[in-house]
Amino acid sequence: MLGLGGSSLGSVFRGIDEAEGIRTVHIAIDNGINFIDTAPFYGITRAESVLGRALREIPREKYILATKVGRYGYKERDFDFSAGRVTRSVDESLARLGVDHVDFIQVHDMEFGSIEQIVTETIPALRRVQAAGKARHVGITCLPLRLFRAVMDRVQVDQIQSYCHYCLNDTSLTSLLPYLLERGVGIINSAPMAMRLLTLDGPPDWHPAPESVRAKCAEAARFCAGRGSDLGRLALQFAVARPEIATNVVGTANPKRILQNIRDVEEPIDPELLLLVQRILSPIHDVTWPSGRPENN
Repeated sequence: MLGLGGSSLGSVFRGIDEAEGIRTVHIAIDNGINFIDTAPFYGITRAESVLGRALREIPREKYILATKVGRYGYKERDFDFSAGRVTRSVDESLARLGVDHVDFIQVHDMEFGSIEQIVTETIPALRRVQAAGKARHVGITCLPLRLFRAVMDRVQVDQIQSYCHYCLNDTSLTSLLPYLLERGVGIINSAPMAMRLLTLDGPPDWHPAPESVRAKCAEAARFCAGRGSDLGRLALQFAVARPEIATNVVGTANPKRILQNIRDVEEPIDPELLLLVQRILSPIHDVTWPSGRPENN
């Protein structure tokens, strides 16, 4: 299943035309996508604002909406996981989105905070938000996989969102699946194209992947193009084939792109091409990068 990621609506990857972004949301919903994920951090509130304008005339029951708390910028001072701030953040997001509740409220990039605070303060605050009817479920997000266990061994959550850890070049999320399934936790896989590493155009300049990963992904993209295929399509097909993962979130503000993504996952995967691409990527398989506080990596 595909979900729509809201980061592109905040011009994270490129400057966008707002009308085009709104049209992308409408086309996604009209063509069967019903899960939308966003955050105050994306575009420093712009993504939520654009999405809110896109959702104005769409019945609330037609979509499942997720947003986040805790991260509001790029610098250390822009992270605040305190109970007071995350509680206010939910109300601010609801106002921008033009809704009275979200389906998922998530702790954003928790590796940039204190895990002790997130367990004892942030998540309890979000449970109170849930009890007030402003969110249906409480979740957590981060890059370092070990942090999911570190939190869930101490406090219950309903959902996790992992990114760049279930895609052609990195399938390390699979090691966590039995633990998550045993606890009945919903699993959202973001960036199945590894934040555009697995595309012919390549990733943005700010992408944190090491050069070895960038080079091998670029090689795989050229290989697919030489065979008249597309690495991004293969990456999406690969990700959605994993039945334990409820949703794979792709971010775009391009109406043609989201339609192509939808068509791509409806086509069968080419097993021969998959094997050849996996061989190209094997030297960098599961190679990741640090994120957040040193003690959280």
